[in-house]
Amino acid sequence: MKHSKRNIVMMAIASLTLFLAGCSTAPITKNSTGFWDHWIVYNFSRAIIWLSHLFGGNFGWGIIIFTIIIRIIILPLMIYQTKSSMKTAEIQPKVQALQKKYSSKDTETQQKLREEQQKLYSEAGVNPVAGCLPLIVQLPVLYALYAAVNRTEVLKAGSFLWLQLGDKDPYFVLPILAAVFTYVSSWLSMKSQPMQNGMTTMMTIGMPVIIFFTALSVPSAVSLYWVVTNILQAGQTLVIQNPFKINREREAKAQAERDKKRAIAKAKRKAYKGRNRK
Repeated sequence: MKHSKRNIVMMAIASLTLFLAGCSTAPITKNSTGFWDHWIVYNFSRAIIWLSHLFGGNFGWGIIIFTIIIRIIILPLMIYQTKSSMKTAEIQPKVQALQKKYSSKDTETQQKLREEQQKLYSEAGVNPVAGCLPLIVQLPVLYALYAAVNRTEVLKAGSFLWLQLGDKDPYFVLPILAAVFTYVSSWLSMKSQPMQNGMTTMMTIGMPVIIFFTALSVPSAVSLYWVVTNILQAGQTLVIQNPFKINREREAKAQAERDKKRAIAKAKRKAYKGRNRK
């Protein structure tokens, strides 16, 4: 499952780069046709412009508020994904035990492994594909945001701080911030995992690198969206999946189990000595 998630993320980023490089550059107006252009991209453009007017025509703030609204809309899905990921992490020792038990690569054994894993997921109330849902939802949003900025002249020519929203960040500040906050949000999520391996460590480091180099080639408006999204993601993780709290609770539970075992062992020794005296 971890391998499939990694492949989905990699393919999604790669497809994003290809999509952004080859999508239409025809201006978006109320006369644009087609479901994507008329109902999605045009309305994204209108929403950002309207929000910008609330801040004196500042299109950067329009994009920031638009990003926050998108995050609020998909928050229930993010919470579901987070809780599912936490449950998945807790049963990983059992999953690895099954993989060790059914380690043979023949078809029958692998089929049995899949059945046992599915049974384990069902009993734990875990949906193995839940971790991919936020990515699936956010990619069209990212595509539409790029198209709205790139194909709406007023947004493309808009400025924010030192940025020309339709152009790349000339000082690489946003790509760096996007990479940093991607790392922070990934690190916080990984920190709460009861078991960590080389794959999770590689993804924690690898994804910020991918985001950085991708952000170098897209308009600063998209990089700004990434920065705000990952700041919000880090904050969400601290609230819903606080790794420091989870690890404290996990350690307290483990300590209680150790204390219980010691108490049982002590009681057995005491009972054994009592029998010997008789």
